[in-house]
Amino acid sequence: MHPLTGFTAGLLFITLSELGDKTFFIGMILATRHPRRWVFVGVTAALFVMTVLSVAIGQAVTIFPEHYVQGLTVTLFLGFGLKLLYDASRMVGGGSLADEQAEALEAVEESEAEVKKWSIKAVLIQSFSLTFVAEWGDRTQFATIALAAANHPVGVVLGSTLGHAVCAAIAVACGKLVAGRISERWLTTVGGLLFVIFGLVAAAEMV
Repeated sequence: MHPLTGFTAGLLFITLSELGDKTFFIGMILATRHPRRWVFVGVTAALFVMTVLSVAIGQAVTIFPEHYVQGLTVTLFLGFGLKLLYDASRMVGGGSLADEQAEALEAVEESEAEVKKWSIKAVLIQSFSLTFVAEWGDRTQFATIALAAANHPVGVVLGSTLGHAVCAAIAVACGKLVAGRISERWLTTVGGLLFVIFGLVAAAEMV
């Protein structure tokens, strides 16, 4: 397993999958209320920690027989991919990201209601905690686990972290502009295709 393979897979998958995600909108909303640089630091730190945890879980899975791990990886990728493609086919028109944005706004409002005094530390804590909670159990977390089980862990950590940082930077700098130009159906279709492609690659490696 070459680190470059894991790096490329993590970077490509995360960058294309995280746009328009709940964590994307959390970063976007927070950046309109607080200094962007601290929001970016908090969001990126949370995604880095989540990536390291996911990769650790993926590496722990490798203690099982290799063919079981490969089979689980293929099933996970293809299952998610086909589900996303099915969801995309049922969307009317281009779809809307309004639901994801509404959930992110609700989470931010609830969190900010508990803060009595704002400081750099408070912004960092809020950005980190909101992002970490939103990302936990997300499909990209499971994808990162699967990638780590099939690729070099260091490569996956570096590639996924860079992908998250790119998406966080876009959300913080020009989230509203980007969100207004992309559709949920397009994002869901791209995500589904990526899952299917990685599933087919993993299946080919089993032969």
